[in-house]
Amino acid sequence: MDTKVSNRRATLTGGRLSWGLAGGLSLAAIGFDVSGDRLFDPAFSLTLPLWVGAALSAIVGVWGVPVLQQLKTGQVIRQEGPQAHFKKAGTPTMGGILFVPAAAIVAGAWVFLSGEMSSVDRISVVGVSALTLAYAFIGWLDDWQVLRRKSNKGISPRTKLALQIGFAILFCAWAKITPGLAESETVQFPGGWALPLGALFWLLAGFVLVAESNATNLTDGLDGLMGGTGAIAFLGLAAIVAPTFPGLALFCAIASGACLGFLAHNRNPARVFMGDTGSLALGGALAAVGVLANVLFGLLVLSGLFFAETLSVIAQVGYYKATKDPDGIGKRLFKMAPLHHHFELSGWSELQVVATFYGVTAILALIALVIR
Repeated sequence: MDTKVSNRRATLTGGRLSWGLAGGLSLAAIGFDVSGDRLFDPAFSLTLPLWVGAALSAIVGVWGVPVLQQLKTGQVIRQEGPQAHFKKAGTPTMGGILFVPAAAIVAGAWVFLSGEMSSVDRISVVGVSALTLAYAFIGWLDDWQVLRRKSNKGISPRTKLALQIGFAILFCAWAKITPGLAESETVQFPGGWALPLGALFWLLAGFVLVAESNATNLTDGLDGLMGGTGAIAFLGLAAIVAPTFPGLALFCAIASGACLGFLAHNRNPARVFMGDTGSLALGGALAAVGVLANVLFGLLVLSGLFFAETLSVIAQVGYYKATKDPDGIGKRLFKMAPLHHHFELSGWSELQVVATFYGVTAILALIALVIR
């Protein structure tokens, strides 16, 4: 009985958290649109694509989650993870296929059907959508191997990294040779200051694509965590790029909505996980928009939580190796990495961690928007 009551409370709290997030982002989008007199303009509004993306993703999930269950795509929980996560074993994974392709297709169709979008807007959305789907494909390969082997080991880290780098190179090469896209080889900073990098800009761009996708991949470790923080980050990025790249802003608004719609099925307790199929794609999409719009500094601020998760893993591994004793056993800097697991093992509930991380991401998004 206690377990049933606890589960019911978690469901109610998770529902309130996700609905609160949806309401907050909707109000933020409406406020941004009203300030720019674009609320009822289907080509430049952020509110309408946010809602369309959310509705589509939620509806697809109603059909798709049972299909994933029938296909026996149950998640395999790693043995060294938090003990509380063992009850999640068997929850369908690979949920990224339920919302990532839909968001990319809708964004592409929307921007091409809009007569007010420029050719640069259209080709930008096509490129970002292609990169997003390419990274989703890498994640799908990894998820598929995990399911096939019934273990936590998917494709090898070397193979995954090689594919990420390969698609990043193709994306950067495409952006470089496409007229109207590669107008600047400088990194823009607040106050109009720019750092000229020349051809090194594209080396940095490739690194950002790989780093961002891995950062969001590491963040996806709790029910609703990456879905919610992703929704906040995409809407924040949409507001940053809207004045100069309305096509990319439209893509980000739809992606934000798609993350919100996925939360209808992924909130605590999750009925489906996005898997690498979703998490790698979301990071790739954020980075691709940041590269094309040349808002890499804003993206860095916006993605502060994702990179904190990455740095926690790097610091944990480095500290463990540096403190190894003669028996080869080292010390741990955190109770467990990535960072969200450290807070879990420190006594925080999963919902407390998720809610706090939502708040941190929202603050970072506001800072990035103010200093753009």
